[in-house]
Amino acid sequence: MSLTRTTFYFDFRSPYSYLASTQLPGLPGEFAYKPIDVLEVMKRVGNVPTTIICKPKQTYARADLGRWAQLYGAPLSPNPAMSSIEGPRLLHAALAAIKLGHGPAAADRLFRAMWAGDAPLGSSTDVAALLADLGVTAELIDAPERAAELEANVAQAVEAGVFGAPSFVTEGGLLFFGNDRLDFLRRALAA
Repeated sequence: MSLTRTTFYFDFRSPYSYLASTQLPGLPGEFAYKPIDVLEVMKRVGNVPTTIICKPKQTYARADLGRWAQLYGAPLSPNPAMSSIEGPRLLHAALAAIKLGHGPAAADRLFRAMWAGDAPLGSSTDVAALLADLGVTAELIDAPERAAELEANVAQAVEAGVFGAPSFVTEGGLLFFGNDRLDFLRRALAA
């Protein structure tokens, strides 16, 4: 196996990032978790978020998400407070957890809270409560360096050719975009 470390670029606002994350334990190699503000990445590379602005695509995406969730056996029930949850706060929480060595565990909890649960995520205190046993506090989430770390991840993603989430970049520089490209990623990692 020549490609052993893969960078996983994700945003908790992306349901396809959530679905892809449920499959990572079954893929070969290790994953470096890199939270990104996907809308900022898209803006910088000129990608238009058509699922947000195209009603027929929204309708299709809802059905498609259900199909993927069923295929994966992954629960899919978006958080009822979804529209009021600040995405950057969750990304900052993941960055804090990564610093503490708990990136995958924190990402799993935050994804499930967004896409398969109803945990309160309206404040840094709420988010910290979800991750307390991992050592994540509201102070760590709100620390000024989180914004700089997120910016660094966005810049790295853009440099790597990322234009959306989820995206995977192998050690060899191969880019795979989307939950529906996991089989291609699996083949590349097994080669």
